[in-house]
Amino acid sequence: MIPVSTFSLVARDPETGDLGVAVASKFLAVGAVVPYARAGVGAVATQSYANTSYGPRALAILEAGGTPADAGRIFAASDPGHAQRQYGIVAADGASFSFTGADCHPWAGGRTGENYAAQGNLLAGEEVVEALERVFCERVDLPFPERLLTALLAGDRAGGDRRGRQSAALLVVGAGKGYGGFNDRWIDLRVDDHADPVPELERLLRIHRQLFNPARNARPLSAAEIAWIQQTAARLGLYGGPASGEWSPETERALAALLGRENLEERYRGGPELEEEVLGKLRAAFDENG
Repeated sequence: MIPVSTFSLVARDPETGDLGVAVASKFLAVGAVVPYARAGVGAVATQSYANTSYGPRALAILEAGGTPADAGRIFAASDPGHAQRQYGIVAADGASFSFTGADCHPWAGGRTGENYAAQGNLLAGEEVVEALERVFCERVDLPFPERLLTALLAGDRAGGDRRGRQSAALLVVGAGKGYGGFNDRWIDLRVDDHADPVPELERLLRIHRQLFNPARNARPLSAAEIAWIQQTAARLGLYGGPASGEWSPETERALAALLGRENLEERYRGGPELEEEVLGKLRAAFDENG
């Protein structure tokens, strides 16, 4: 078995209750192995000869009323390879637990506090986990996903995985925050093979914010802007009515179709209102390319 030698931060946002895992490693597609999370339950990172059953098992223990430490005791009693494992668990109430087995490759260790568990193995040194913890605790000014990635980058720049860099991932869950509001998987981004994966993951998060941030500053559309939507949609065969500048159900369907073509549908909540940024993206897309 190849060790998932990595460093990770498992955490909870005390303001929203969102839960997340940020992880990086010299390992292909680390996001496919390490992070697990469920809104209202907890988050888990399992690494170092990772036992991937730990993720769903830990979440089941938490959901049944157990604590992160309870999960650790159950894993220790049931897994003959426990001494090779490393994992971090944070519950929905902020309780945390981190375990580093005696047989993990050095440097290996972890730190915990309310709402977070930071851990890593085969690292450049303890300073990697120290950076994860310090930056996460300091950067309370940042939104939760950006706070996780800022801490991950600090750990990476402190030395990270001593073998080098390859992949990184960010998983954040929140009740009803997934696409269309149908699940809890709000952010699930992975860089599977890259020379500098954490900054690349930050770039993907910025794109995610542009496409999927909920509409918060929508303003009424002017008659001229509505007419532009009607004209543009008509040119693309998405609208058959007049470019009157007056709002109608047909215009709303046309606008929804335009937004869908640019993957901006999550930024629209219906009616003759749009955020300035979203309208600008539509104009840039269809004035230039339409």
